[in-house]
Amino acid sequence: MQISAGDAEPSGRETAVQDPRQDDNRTEEDSGPPDDRPRKRHILLRIDSWIDSTVWNAGFSLGVWWEDITIFFRRFTVRGWKKALFEVLGECMTWGTAGSVLMLALALPAFEETKGNWRAQSDFAVTFLDRYGNEIGHRGIIHEDSVPIDELPDTLIKAVLATEDRRFFDHYGIDFLGLSRAISENARAGGVVQGGSTLTQQLAKNLFLSNERTIERKIKEAFLAVWLESNLSKKEILRLYLDRAYMGGGTFGAAAASQFYFGKAITDINLAESAMLAGLFKAPARYAPHVNLPAARARANEVLTNLVQGGLMTEGQVIAARLNPATVIDRAQVRAPDFFLDWAFDEVQRIAAPFAQHSLVVRTTIDMGLQQAAEESVESSLRQYGESYKVKQGALVMVENGGALRAMVGGRDYGESQFNRATKALRQPGSSFKVYTYTAAMEKGFTPESVISDAPITWRGWSPQNYRRSYSGRVTLLTAIAKSINTVPVRLAKDELGTEIIAATAKKMGIETPIRTDKTMPLGTSEVTVLDQATAYAVFPAGGLEARRHGVSQILNYDGDILYDFGRDAPPAKRVVSEKANANMNSMLTQIPIIGTARKAALDNGIVVGGKTGTTQAYRDAWFVGFTGDYTTAVWFGNDDYTSTNNMTGGSLPAMTFKRLMDYAEQGIEHRAIPGIENPLPGPDARKKEAETAAAKPEDENALPPLVRPRSLSSNVTRLLKSIAEKFNSAPPLKIPPDLPGKVAVIDPQRTGEIVKGGRNAGR
Repeated sequence: MQISAGDAEPSGRETAVQDPRQDDNRTEEDSGPPDDRPRKRHILLRIDSWIDSTVWNAGFSLGVWWEDITIFFRRFTVRGWKKALFEVLGECMTWGTAGSVLMLALALPAFEETKGNWRAQSDFAVTFLDRYGNEIGHRGIIHEDSVPIDELPDTLIKAVLATEDRRFFDHYGIDFLGLSRAISENARAGGVVQGGSTLTQQLAKNLFLSNERTIERKIKEAFLAVWLESNLSKKEILRLYLDRAYMGGGTFGAAAASQFYFGKAITDINLAESAMLAGLFKAPARYAPHVNLPAARARANEVLTNLVQGGLMTEGQVIAARLNPATVIDRAQVRAPDFFLDWAFDEVQRIAAPFAQHSLVVRTTIDMGLQQAAEESVESSLRQYGESYKVKQGALVMVENGGALRAMVGGRDYGESQFNRATKALRQPGSSFKVYTYTAAMEKGFTPESVISDAPITWRGWSPQNYRRSYSGRVTLLTAIAKSINTVPVRLAKDELGTEIIAATAKKMGIETPIRTDKTMPLGTSEVTVLDQATAYAVFPAGGLEARRHGVSQILNYDGDILYDFGRDAPPAKRVVSEKANANMNSMLTQIPIIGTARKAALDNGIVVGGKTGTTQAYRDAWFVGFTGDYTTAVWFGNDDYTSTNNMTGGSLPAMTFKRLMDYAEQGIEHRAIPGIENPLPGPDARKKEAETAAAKPEDENALPPLVRPRSLSSNVTRLLKSIAEKFNSAPPLKIPPDLPGKVAVIDPQRTGEIVKGGRNAGR
């Protein structure tokens, strides 16, 4: 049969007629009238065609539009030198935009520093006393008593500006001309002979930053200087600078320095005295006149020269000051515990913030005898061994049982750097962090005799090795911690504990800095402070109770009213380590100075010592944190720029420094026992053994003589006086009989406590 082209049906339809089985399998959607299916296809084809044509037309229109734009801008095409100029401008715009984004990213961390109440220091004026009530220093400034700039001597203002920032009134926080001149002078001299920081930058550092020599700090300093210039007038910036700068001798601000060095108000000083004060800003410890008067006068002479060179004065005006240099009050060298006072001042501001009165007297916990011994121990160690070990800085914190902070050394020289390495420097603790892993293990049921394998281990692609790159096989936990084996705490963390439990244990014991919980944490890669380490280790001699570290025991106003008392207002100590786990830890830690890595920390007087050494990768940090029943002391040595030392370990210089201080601290006191160990106190023959041991030792010509603690009372007399004081405190108050109105009641010394009647002259 022949079919014409017009009668032909779609192939699909033809297939459907020829294959009846396909009709039987049609779905409900296909069960409509046969004429609907071609209509649907036509609609879809039209939609597809519309999309294709629309997209093509849009692309074509866009191409035409772009060509029109190109033709339009061709009329602006430049050639020759103009083209080069426009190319440079275009690149400048590109890099300028990128630089602006980068500058904004760098500025944000700096501006975070300004969020708090940075003027709060001027709201407090605090006089600090030591534990015995002796005055040891001041912090804070009463804003109303600050001398206005307009009332300061003109000679002082000129001397400061001539020496610190001659273009102070011409720049906007950063002096690019002065910076270029300083770079040129330093390059010519082959060293740093001239600084490029403006007075505003120095104020930014004093208000918001530390003295760390890092690029990050310098970037923040620059942005904060611009921020200060935007928010304060030049006079306000200059006044804050003169009020906040450290001036040596424990004084802050030019007004306090004038009273300290010259005994007169700052408004009364002459040109020679102004020059001497202006010379202190560069290096107050080096040029403080009560420490080194010749150096102070030489520096003042340089300031006078700066006045002449800066065009602020003539040689004829300064000649009298050159011929008659300033004289100072003859003071004994004052060594205020400045690092401790800075930290205590922050504590006072935190505690006293709700108080209406901010002019306060604060009794602290510091013991100046122990403080001076701590400073001498750190300094003598650096003088004797610093060069050979290539180490320049150290820090130390001593805490007495109960949490009272007795000594703090935040660095080698406060005058050179006020950055407190004891409270602010975050350094890796190395193996001294392992105690938290072992404490968590003891809490889980392990004992010092528990056996674990010292063998190669891999955890998440990391394979730690021991110090000697050797392995001992199956060892007890006592041996592992005494020999500071690395694989054992990693195996405990991997198989038994987990890093989260170790971090929680460290936080409970007193670590306040954030702890990372990565796989390397059991070996001490998460940074801590020296103060944190001393606080956490103080849990062990406290029997597992939290240390409750504190540097402020009482806060009083000037009327004598007690606003805060630690014993009254602080919460009681909580248990953070069980008695059994704490006893197990003490039994292990007290073996480390005997059979382990801390043999140089063992005391000569037979007193038991517990503790742990720590050495970080590439010998950057060396630690020893140890304790007796009386004190806990954390010692750190290293370099501010994180450079490696000369193979210094925690068992060397830190352990020796600990021993030198603790030999002094344990003299002439009634000793307390370390909980959980046998024979915790030295026997009656300990002194005899000590003398025999000392006589048998070969004399070391380079060894420093031991520190000797001055004794005013024997331990027996001290104990007796304490018992008498306790009886007085617990005795009931004396009651006056009611039949003695208006008369004086006295106690007859011949009759034991009997009250004698009498008038106003009774008992005379």
